Amino acid sequence: MDLQDWFSALLILCGGRIFVLLRKFFITGFSMKIIVCQLNPLVGDVQGNAARICETLALCASSGADLLVFPELFLQGYPPGDLLGKRWFIEHSLDAIEQVCHCSEKYPDTGILLGTAMPDSISGGKGLFNSAILISEGKVLFKQNKSLLPSYDVFDEPRYFDPSSEVSVFPFKGEKLGISICEDAWNDVEFWPQPLYKFDPVAEMASRGATLLINIAASPFHAGKESLRLKIIRNHARKHRLPFLFVNQVGGNDELIFDGSSLCVDKEGNLIENLPSFKESLKLIDSSSAQTMEPPEWDENAQIHDALVLGVRDYVKKCGFKRVLLGLSGGIDSSVVAVLAARAVGPENVWGVTMPSRYSSMGSVEDSRKLASNLGIRFSEVPIEKAFSAYMEMLSPLFEGIAPGLAEENLQARIRGTFLMALSNKFGHLLLSTGNKSEISVGYCTLYGDMNGGLSVISDLPKEKVYKLAGYINNEEEIIPESVLTKAPSAELRPNQTDQDTLPPYDILDSILNQLIEEGKSSSEIAGMGFDEQTVRWVAERVSKNEYKRRQACTGLKVSPRAFGKGWRFPIAAKYDW
Repeated sequence: MDLQDWFSALLILCGGRIFVLLRKFFITGFSMKIIVCQLNPLVGDVQGNAARICETLALCASSGADLLVFPELFLQGYPPGDLLGKRWFIEHSLDAIEQVCHCSEKYPDTGILLGTAMPDSISGGKGLFNSAILISEGKVLFKQNKSLLPSYDVFDEPRYFDPSSEVSVFPFKGEKLGISICEDAWNDVEFWPQPLYKFDPVAEMASRGATLLINIAASPFHAGKESLRLKIIRNHARKHRLPFLFVNQVGGNDELIFDGSSLCVDKEGNLIENLPSFKESLKLIDSSSAQTMEPPEWDENAQIHDALVLGVRDYVKKCGFKRVLLGLSGGIDSSVVAVLAARAVGPENVWGVTMPSRYSSMGSVEDSRKLASNLGIRFSEVPIEKAFSAYMEMLSPLFEGIAPGLAEENLQARIRGTFLMALSNKFGHLLLSTGNKSEISVGYCTLYGDMNGGLSVISDLPKEKVYKLAGYINNEEEIIPESVLTKAPSAELRPNQTDQDTLPPYDILDSILNQLIEEGKSSSEIAGMGFDEQTVRWVAERVSKNEYKRRQACTGLKVSPRAFGKGWRFPIAAKYDW
């Protein structure tokens, strides 16, 4: 007879309510009241982040909560990067822990679990741990260091931290807490066909008698990440027959966007709480009254939209800007970026500038004007013909006898880029770059021209997904003019130009790029999937040859599993056959 059958028999014999309550705790839930603190820290601001913990404690103490749980490295913000190598930064972090301990003395009935960097007393190594600390009644009662330190994609934790040498559980408020940190929960050998590590910290905690599993995380978003996390956490809960609480950071930090999406499952893997995505949230979880729920149906376009809006808003705010600026070409890319910007910082804080040349169509100018009107953003039209003519006259002695070509096309883009940077400097607006992933992959963009800017908003969105996002934006009303969605994409840098004069059709290009970049396939493997071999090799060669451009590009928001930026580390001066 298992534990559930034993309780059922006891209920029949006794019929007492006490056993109903006991069954609730021991079969499906846990006895603590926990507040999930899904908040948005500012990287580096350890005193400010500590103050937020204290404010949250004061706000929530009257709720009767036993424990407040904050995300991974909440005191420092994630990722703090090379700040972790500064002694003064670690000293400030220790002062912030003391600040939180002092606050906790006022609320002795409520514990605080938070993530922070902690010095390592072991000789040798990095001298630092990525830790979860439990504070109560003014003291640090328990510390669990992170065991698994990721070093793939955007992660570089072995650069800063030592791995934990042991895993423990800690008794608190009637439970035995098994506390893990982000990656520690991503090595279930039954879930992954090829685990990255030989050790499973969650399984070790379960074997040591944990009654409640808690994972604090700074897990960045990419499309599909929410459902993947839920599957992993459910698998742990069902495998170990233990409830599992996952608490994730929310907010944008440089190119990374954290979606929150914190959740709790019971020992059967049933979802009993799911916090919103891309929003700060405080949620009391009391298993004695919790009900199971169906997982949300995540819409990829909606999630990408909300992620990019949050990414723009936080980048602008955290970098100290109030307003943004962008070039409006009348095309799909700049139109989508304008919408995202208006929703991120408010239309009154967005300035769109169209800069027609001799090759610009009247429709492009009018589409830009109509979009700006629909959004309610500031709009300016500044023709570049005078500047372009002046440059051509200056260059004519040097260009004499050589047919016009790419240099003349790029010159127009660079005039526009210079003009936008002048406005940015003069008025203090952050310039948003509008290039998409398809263009940036193959170098269909101009250094010091359309690549200028402080933030590249859709640099991780292939062209086909830009169109899907535009469709999502226009789902209820026409915000982006229909003509923008239907006309052939064009840089309009020479007569009658379209993108497909140079590039394969976007559906084919994006499919090949997906296999090259996200799936890691070779050219021969992709050709074997039915793609034209010459086209595949052309695309692969362009990706390789344009690494130097991407290295000089501005920060781009990550929404895919494999984005250009800090997680992409290919050589420039190199020769290899993809």
